[in-house]
Formats: sequence, C-alpha cells, structure tokens
Amino acid sequence: MRHTYALLMAMLIASQTLAACGGTAAQTPAATTAPAAGGKIALLLPETKTARYEQQDLPNFKATLQTLGFDVATSLLYSNANHDAAAQQRQAEAALANGARVLVLDPVDSAAAAAIADTAKVKGGPVLSYDRLITGSDGGSYYISFNNVQVGKLQSQSLLDALTGKTTPTVVMLNGSPADSNALSFKQGAHSVLDGSVLDGKLTIAKEYDTPDWRSDEAQTEMAQALTALGNHVDGVYAANDTIGGGAIAALKAAGVRPLPPVTGQDAELPAIQRILAGEQYMTVYKAIKAEAAAAAELAFTLVSGKLPGANTVYSKMANGRLEVPSILLTPVVVTKTNVKNTVIADGFWKASEVCTADFAKACAAAGIT
Repeated sequence: MRHTYALLMAMLIASQTLAACGGTAAQTPAATTAPAAGGKIALLLPETKTARYEQQDLPNFKATLQTLGFDVATSLLYSNANHDAAAQQRQAEAALANGARVLVLDPVDSAAAAAIADTAKVKGGPVLSYDRLITGSDGGSYYISFNNVQVGKLQSQSLLDALTGKTTPTVVMLNGSPADSNALSFKQGAHSVLDGSVLDGKLTIAKEYDTPDWRSDEAQTEMAQALTALGNHVDGVYAANDTIGGGAIAALKAAGVRPLPPVTGQDAELPAIQRILAGEQYMTVYKAIKAEAAAAAELAFTLVSGKLPGANTVYSKMANGRLEVPSILLTPVVVTKTNVKNTVIADGFWKASEVCTADFAKACAAAGIT
C-alpha cells in the first residue's frame, strides 16, 4: 500500500460518515498551525492489557514513519502509561522536554489528558487525539479514530440478531472504563439499539456494569455477580471489547453455563478470533488499526515537517466539551465465524498460522481457513 493511501482513504471515509457520527464537515481550521520543521514525534499509548497497542498500533505507526523517511530510531519517543493517568502526564512532559514537537496521544483518562493538551498548546506543539478523544481542552488539534457510536450499534444489533426467536431474552451489559470517552460512545451506541427493544418489552437488561480500566478480571467478577443474582439465567452478554468478553466467558464457564450465550466484543484480538471460531464468542468489531495508525503517522509526519494537511482535506468535527475537533473517522466492521477469513485474515491483521494453532485447527478448517 502506498504510504498516502491510508490517510486519503481515512479522510474519504470521514466525509462519508458524518451523518452516522453526528458531525459536520469542515476544512482544516486556520487556527491550527504546524510547528517549526524538525523535532521529534511522541507516541503515548494508554495501556498494555489490551493487546492491540503493542501488537498493532505501535509497529504500524513506526512502519509508516519509516516508509516516509522519518528517523524512528532517534526521533520517535514512545511511552506506554499502563493505565496510569498521572504517569502519562509525566511521560508527555518528558517527551516535550526531550524535543517532541508533535504528540500523538491515546489518553488513559480522556478528561485528565486535557492538561497534557493544554501544556502542549502553550509550547506550540499540535496534539493528535489518537483512538480516544481528549475532552475539555482547546489544545487538541486533530482526532483520529473510528466511528465509536457506530461500534456500539454494531455490537448491540449483532447481539439482537443472535437472540432472534427468544422470548424476552435477559441481557447483561459489561461496558468499558468510565474514564474512557470511547467507552461512553460505545455505550451510547449500544443503548440506542437495545433500549427500543426494552421499551417494547422484547428484551430485559437485567444487570449493567462499567468495567474499570477495561480489565478482564473486573469483567469476570461483574459477570459472576450477575450470574449469582440471576440464577445463571443469561441469554446474551453485551461486552464492550474482547478483553471484557474474555472475562465474561471465563465467568460463564466457571458457573457451568452451557451452552454459552452469545457474547460480543471489539478489537479482533487473537484470543477473541479463536473463541469466535470455536463457538465461545459470538462476534467482535474489527477496526482496521493498521489504517488508523498509518493515518496518524502520516498526519504527525506532515506536521513535524512544518506543514499542514492540504487545504481541500475534509474532516468531520467531534465536540470535546470546549471545541469541535477536526476528525478522521474510519468505519468499523462486524466479524463473526462466517467472515473471519475475509476480514482479519485477508487483511493480514492476523496470519492463519497465528490463529490456527493446534487447539483451533478443526475450527479453522470448518471456517475454510488453512
């Protein structure tokens, strides 16, 4: 793929998805200025419990910069905050002190990260909110992510589809971290679909939790509590991502629930893809992280080169509580057992050899993956 492809496609998708995300089109704002040419780029990621950051975001971001001729070895500053907002603040300050002119920041806490964006603005450095929107700040220059309300809609609609034929099914909702602005969007999207069925008396949301730090162990505890309260009667589980889904499935197995109810997910993590093929997890949402990371790297490189995106670049706008941030929003995709081969395998997100280990060889063969 040519190095400009991901950014151009992301911008095209952004212009096509405005109605879905509730944004409005805008040209690159005149107030957004690039730093002086030269300097370093800092990539600040939030945690390691979700496998995607170290396995997908970081290597794809680096690879795109290298393709563009950026000296990754000496001029890319990388930090992972391991779910610690205060640590991320220190990492950002250290990056700015060490010559970072552009921050690509995926916040641990969307509100707390406003202090980072405000500090960077004072120092004249653009901040790219990556994957999660920084809220409550006028220092954020751009936002690169997916249509996260749509993610929640896709998850909940898939769950409803899986429950077709059941009379007033009982659902447990395991949402993401309350400190994550994306989690609020997923939750909003999910409720926009499920609440109609609740009002019509066609579905019951029996228990609902917000899962601290997206932790699998917390999700397992929440699911265990729900099962105890409901006498193990659960027809479906809305899990906001694959890590939470894995915790829910562990609790269901431990409680002896058979067959397993449909469980949703997100991020197309390797264990989740294997669970889907094995029939333990119903679906996940695949977000083309390679394209997301490439688009962020492209934009960061443009800015650190002392340039701005082209005047004809079209963005959507996402409100962060202080201003509307020019945003590139990519389109998420539902993955079930029927299309694993044509999505994550075909795109090279996971290799067949990585998915089809000995324990999953039969499941892969049944899905036509070799």
